[in-house]
Amino acid sequence: MTERPLLVVDGANVVGSVPDGWWRDRYAAAERLRDALVPYATAGLPADGPAPPWTVGVPLDVVLVVEGAARGVGSVPGVTVRSAPGSGDDLIAEVAAEARAGESGHGGGARPCLVVTADRGLRSRVVAVGADVTGPRTVRRRP
Repeated sequence: MTERPLLVVDGANVVGSVPDGWWRDRYAAAERLRDALVPYATAGLPADGPAPPWTVGVPLDVVLVVEGAARGVGSVPGVTVRSAPGSGDDLIAEVAAEARAGESGHGGGARPCLVVTADRGLRSRVVAVGADVTGPRTVRRRP
């Protein structure tokens, strides 16, 4: 059995990409983002955006990484939420490295991994381990 591609979302960065009042309640903003990610688990990313072709229209394993005031947001069917004990960037880089090294626990070798962030430092870190990167608008479009 081949593994589904992995979509890892930098929660703080993506939430902060749209000035919709997220700063008033970071926890609730992370929950809204989590819920908005659910469709990607079964339908993949939309074809009309900047997503790599291998993520379009195919089911994805979705991991949302949260930190700070958003820690403790729960997972829902389709989206696994991981609370970073420290830096969210460190956990995202770790998840991407494990996927690309085939250490996801499901067997099978290197797994396709797309990280959603606009953070330049994090982008460099995940590209260095072989993951692809895209910006927040891939999963969070402005109204």
